[in-house]
This record gives sequence, structure tokens and C-alpha cells, in this order.
Amino acid sequence: MKVFRGLSHSIPSNPCALTIGNFDGVHLGHQALLAQVRQAADRLNLTASVMTFEPHPREFFAHRAGDPSKAPSRIANLRDNMNAMANAGMDNIIVEHFNATFASQSPQEFIEKVLVKGLHVKWLMVGEDFCFGAKRAGNIALLKEAGQQLGFSVETLPTVTSGGQRVSSSAVRAALAQGDFAQTHALIGHPYSITGRVVHGQKLGRTIGFPTLNLRIAHQHPAVHGIFTVQVHGLADHPLPAVASIGVRPTVEDAGRVLLETHIFDYDQSCYGKLVQIEFLQKIRDEKKFPDLATMTAAIDADAAQARAYFSTPGLRTISATDRI
Repeated sequence: MKVFRGLSHSIPSNPCALTIGNFDGVHLGHQALLAQVRQAADRLNLTASVMTFEPHPREFFAHRAGDPSKAPSRIANLRDNMNAMANAGMDNIIVEHFNATFASQSPQEFIEKVLVKGLHVKWLMVGEDFCFGAKRAGNIALLKEAGQQLGFSVETLPTVTSGGQRVSSSAVRAALAQGDFAQTHALIGHPYSITGRVVHGQKLGRTIGFPTLNLRIAHQHPAVHGIFTVQVHGLADHPLPAVASIGVRPTVEDAGRVLLETHIFDYDQSCYGKLVQIEFLQKIRDEKKFPDLATMTAAIDADAAQARAYFSTPGLRTISATDRI
């Protein structure tokens, strides 16, 4: 798999089978779309390609309007999304920087400059509600008409459902907001997790008896926030039981940055720089600002006890770390 940061001369001129979208979380609907692209690429001897955007277009427009709260929460980081696309068999991933210039393109400019000249598309599949170009003026009918003139075919994927519910990023975000990891699993096809490299933190946890491994969260609005029972993959030949906090650490820091801090039970090895995967199992509580460190430490004690109780449940099945990273 090759990753291209935007359209450039470095993108191969091979004709491609393509899909376009935000692909946040790469849920079952996205997976069905990517599978169709892979099949078409094999059938027609094309390169299987996907174009996605960073930042999320809705995030861009929310910031431009001066109201960042309108931006959607993020289900997954770019690393995890791209890993899922690679697992679906994509040859090329184009991560297009979504900015004012890109957003202002007319539908015709998008078709000619991006699809035809930039990506050499010969087969395109999008969702039934796909719109494109400035003010979302382009639609499926326009795409199909242009395809007939410019030499590419266009197909659409019907809505994918799970348990009678439409599978969408909005549905995944709603499940995560409720701490419903069973429903999240049903919508994305696997346990929910966040992957990243362990970075140095303030090391406050060590002073209160709860050393943590820290992952930076690039976006300010992750779809999960609070305190969770988790298990950590990538440090041993089996998942390691842990308790984690994802949020802005309001008691000890007011910098607004989001961190995922994980305390692994009965583990004291250095992890800095290692790639780990934090799998979420159960929500314990929301993040809270405490009046002092003593009160916060007592709360962490209670959180850890609840997480340990989860792992002591008879019949709990964990998944080998070799199956996850």
C-alpha cells in the first residue's frame, strides 16, 4: 500500500478503481465499499484506490464558521483508518488536504482535475448520498453523465444495515458516546481500539502510584472520553489488563490537549516509542475535575478496582495481541 499526501505528480498514472469519502472509523458500510473497489480493480486490471480527507470537511467548515463545536467527533485517528483501508486491500490511499481551495472547486473542476487528470479514474463507486464540489452542488447523476463523456463508469453502493440499523459514522459515534462497545463492535466489525506510539508525559502518575503510558490524540473531539476498562495489545503475547483515561486532564492541566493515559496493572516495563493498541471494554465514568490530588487519587483507586473486577469475571475471553497489531 502506498500513501499520497494530496494530488501531486508522484501519484502513478496507472488507471484506477476509486472510492471517495471520509471513512472515519471504517465501519461495515465503508468495508463493503472498499471490498467492491478491490473486486473491480481485480476484474478490470486497475489500481485499487481510495481518496479521503484531512481535516474532515465538516471540521473545516465548522472552524471557518467560527464554531468548532459543530465539528464531528472523531472515531479513529488517521493511522487506524489507513490500517483498515490497507487491510481491505487498497493499493493507494490519497489523503487530500481539505482547505478553502479544494472546497471551492466546482463539480466540473473536481471531475476533470481530481478524478480524470489527477487520479486517472476508470471505475468509481460512491455511496448513494454522495455529493461533491462547492456547496455540494455535484451529485450522482452529474457524475454518471461526466463518466460517459470522459471514459469512467460510476456505481453506487446501497445502504448497509446491521441488526436493522443503518450503518454510518453517526451511528458509531452515538454508540461510543453511550459507552456501548458491543454496539460499536457490531457496526465496525471488530472491537473498538485506538493505536499509537507511547510518548513521554508529565509522569505525575508515578508519584501517586499509577504510572501510565501516554498516547497523544491529534484531534480535540475524540468520540470517546472518560475513564474506561481497557486491555493493551502490542507489549506481550497476550493482552494486558488496564484502566485508561482519555480527555484533557482538568485536575492537573489546563492546556486543552487530549491524551489517552493507560495504567497497566502489575506492569513496570518502559514502553516509550512502542506502538500499542488500546482496546476499550467498558466505560467506568465521565472525566471529572477534582478539588485536589488526594481526591483524584482516591477516585483513580476506585476506577482501578472496578476495572480489576471486570477482569476477574469468570469466562472473560481476551484476544491474542498477535491478532490485533
